[in-house]
Amino acid sequence: MTTQIRSLEEYHKVYAHSVANPEAFWDEQARTFQWRKPWRETLRWNFREPKIKWFVGGKLNITENCLDRHLETRGKQVAMIWEPNDLKRKARKITYKQLHGLVCQFANALKAQGVKKGDRVCIYMPMTPELSIAVLACARIGAIHSVVFAGFSAVSVSDRIKDAQCSIVITSDFNSRGPKNIPVKQVIDEALAMGCDSVRNVIVHQNTGDALKMTEGRDLWWHDVVKGKRKSCKATAVDSEDELFILYTSGSTGKPKGVVHTQGGYMVYCEYTFRNVFQIQEGDVYWCTADVGWITGHSYIIYGPLLAGATALMFEGIPTYPDAGRFWDVIQRHKVSIFYTAPTAIRALMAAGDQWVKGRRMPSLRILGTVGEPINDEAWHWYNEKIGKKRCPIVDTWWQTETGGMMISPLAGITPLKPCLATLPLPGVQPCLVDANGHEIEGNDVEGMLCIKFPWPSIIRTTYGDHERCRQTYFATFKDKYFTGDGARRDVDGYYRIIGRVDDVINVSGHRIGTAEVEDAINKAPMVVESAVVGFPHDIKGQGIYAYVITSVPIADVAAFKKGVLDTVTKEIGPIAKPDVVQIVPGLPKTRSGKIMRRILRKIAEGDTSNLGDTTTLLNPEVVDEIKASRLVG
Repeated sequence: MTTQIRSLEEYHKVYAHSVANPEAFWDEQARTFQWRKPWRETLRWNFREPKIKWFVGGKLNITENCLDRHLETRGKQVAMIWEPNDLKRKARKITYKQLHGLVCQFANALKAQGVKKGDRVCIYMPMTPELSIAVLACARIGAIHSVVFAGFSAVSVSDRIKDAQCSIVITSDFNSRGPKNIPVKQVIDEALAMGCDSVRNVIVHQNTGDALKMTEGRDLWWHDVVKGKRKSCKATAVDSEDELFILYTSGSTGKPKGVVHTQGGYMVYCEYTFRNVFQIQEGDVYWCTADVGWITGHSYIIYGPLLAGATALMFEGIPTYPDAGRFWDVIQRHKVSIFYTAPTAIRALMAAGDQWVKGRRMPSLRILGTVGEPINDEAWHWYNEKIGKKRCPIVDTWWQTETGGMMISPLAGITPLKPCLATLPLPGVQPCLVDANGHEIEGNDVEGMLCIKFPWPSIIRTTYGDHERCRQTYFATFKDKYFTGDGARRDVDGYYRIIGRVDDVINVSGHRIGTAEVEDAINKAPMVVESAVVGFPHDIKGQGIYAYVITSVPIADVAAFKKGVLDTVTKEIGPIAKPDVVQIVPGLPKTRSGKIMRRILRKIAEGDTSNLGDTTTLLNPEVVDEIKASRLVG
């Protein structure tokens, strides 16, 4: 297995080596995996095109490293624990040997449906073991999986299927979430009715068993397609730089970007970061509460834990069902030792009251983690005191869909902690802060825009079907640097604190939502002429969405109008993108060239109207006072 750092002194030594000779460092890590054919060159890169290749010429299959190589030593070990949403249903425990068989069986079922290497497969499923099995089965045969979070609308799903030209969709009948059964298959039916001509078949897993409509000739039941299929399937050898998956993420323009990650580099980086950040030990039960529809679920529910030979828990439900003690009950019952969740969940459970934590002993807990957004001070201390009992180190991890894995983070129990700071870069990661002109800001106790100046193995390779968009978004802003889109501060000890997005992206409950995407949706609502969306502080979500809307006619029934706006956004994107506040305004502050001054709108949304700067140069300065006078707070 890969080298695991054991002390702060060792971290500094390893980090220095990884920066001085990154090719040699990553070469050492990669050699601990099974390769069908060794690579002839460790790294070839430039950030201008960009063109980045790791382990050039190497051949492998990631599922052989997730499953096959563990069978002899870990065949009987539990690979996955599944905790269902409904307490009446039993938890499932699946060993490495059983998971290997189920993945092979479904891989054979996909091959029988004509799926081959390089084909794109859309997966739109709730958090069940079959979701992980589907992901791994695609990887087993060299197909490219594109998981779409099962909370996105039919329009959003349709857009992603069309962009990737998926030939197969894998879904479930219903998603059991809290007290609701959400009709997942119905969303797919609606999506496919919007002209997804590339889709041949829809494979439906029977999750709840509720009645639903099946389209003859297109829709197939999961249990039917696996019937009689062998539980062994030779893994397809793929090139290190072949595409492993596409994962769509919001950007500052309306159309989501299909972030592409490739096979070899992603595998090496994912395992290395998982093992070192969480300081994995034999017998650990690790639980990440994310959804596989996001990058955290890909890297640290499926691939990272399996590559490391760990036992990972997968949870179907929500933190407050049937009550706000659900997380702590699950930790108790399954003896979870490592718990990785989002600040949004922590704030929601903190707001529910300490009574849900009292009386729940969780002696198994060893390490806590946070992901998705910077954690605030109050939530960090509550998490540390009430959940960790001041004995569990908190790894506050910073990374992105585009980075594939954690980039800046403490190593649990090794890195001295500071509340709300992501602390130090992981080995192989070379961050820097730059000013608006791209000049690197040296020293400590400084603030700037966060960039990375050297590639790491799981760096984004392209945006699917549009490489120029990848270049423009990540590599064109600052010469020879990957621009994260985040601002950051480096303190006197060289620790990094992530400040937040500097582009038009709002971080809602850890999910990046592009303002342009929400505005496009709002503008489709009846009587909307134009809209502008900004983020504002939210006690639970971290950031909420504040929408300023211009209407074509005076609105008599404001409540009904706002409901129409929210319904439209839900239909176009999904409920996660619904604005928290909708304010009807007579106009928007614009420059004489027509650019909306979001800085002003953001300050008004935040309630900071005392210092809006010079507004006299605006095309319509009078509108600012009108917006201030009618500002809403929820």
